[in-house]
Amino acid sequence: MENTGLRIEKLTVSVASRKVLKDVSLDVSKGEVVALIGPNGSGKTSLAFTVMGHPNYKVENGRILLHGEDITSLKPHERAYKGIFLVFQSPPDIGGLPVGMFLQEMTTKRGIEASINDINNALLEVGLSDHYLSRNLYEGFSGGEKKRLEFAQALLFKPQILILDELDSGLDIEGVRLLTGKTRELAGSGVGVLYISHNIAALRLLRPNRVVVMMNGGVVAVDGLEILDVIEEKGYQGLV
Repeated sequence: MENTGLRIEKLTVSVASRKVLKDVSLDVSKGEVVALIGPNGSGKTSLAFTVMGHPNYKVENGRILLHGEDITSLKPHERAYKGIFLVFQSPPDIGGLPVGMFLQEMTTKRGIEASINDINNALLEVGLSDHYLSRNLYEGFSGGEKKRLEFAQALLFKPQILILDELDSGLDIEGVRLLTGKTRELAGSGVGVLYISHNIAALRLLRPNRVVVMMNGGVVAVDGLEILDVIEEKGYQGLV
């Protein structure tokens, strides 16, 4: 099995005939954290949805590889079963379904044995008490609580590639510290992480291995943490 868990090669993607990604290439190796940043509308979330196989995102050119296997034509659930998990920027509301029941059903569908105790432990790891088990999924949850619950799913599913879309949005500083720390722990266990964010302070806590910058649907820079200093001083336009 190749060390490069996720590889995106020269990907061009359109939505309703409008190009949203242009010749994008990047890779995320096992145990690596890659930060993906850029201004609004730069294509970050479009890339996440394309990797997950969202049907609205049409791949015109290029391919997506997982451990060397071309998964470009696979359906979303097939990619999920192969070990890719996305924590959404805005998780959907699903009314009337208790959190504990939802997590048990989702783990069962993925062939994962998870008891209520396992689920409760995952909730505790992200700072949610056991009373969340009986609450309806996302109903009345704050933005931060939704993100914590999404991350708990990642802990239960044990993905090979974890895509975090604006994980730090809606979290207070303690939540950011907790979940960036958990992200590093997952990477330490061999999970490849693509961390999408606008939050430079969160990225400094995260300490990604590499920072990839997108603008106008394409990659404009790849560097280490030092590129954050340039962005803080000059903005994204200072990179082009």
